[in-house]
Amino acid sequence: MMTVAAIMCGLLLIMWTTGADVMKRIAAPMIGGMVSSTILTLVVIPVLYALWRGRSLPRKADAEGYPELPLAVTQSRNAPGWRLT
Repeated sequence: MMTVAAIMCGLLLIMWTTGADVMKRIAAPMIGGMVSSTILTLVVIPVLYALWRGRSLPRKADAEGYPELPLAVTQSRNAPGWRLT
């Protein structure tokens, strides 16, 4: 987030101040790309992952109320010193 904020501040200064016209034309699409990539990374991809992962999770629970787990995890749950945090 700090990298995006620093790049955006620099690009906004290029866009609003006097300077080379070529840099001003490049700054506008770069700002749009930074905004869209940030939204994509922070919102869209996590939502898609949650939807995709939610469909593949097991829905059944065992007698203790825990979801079905692989054998190695089930054995370690019964091991001494194991606790749910």
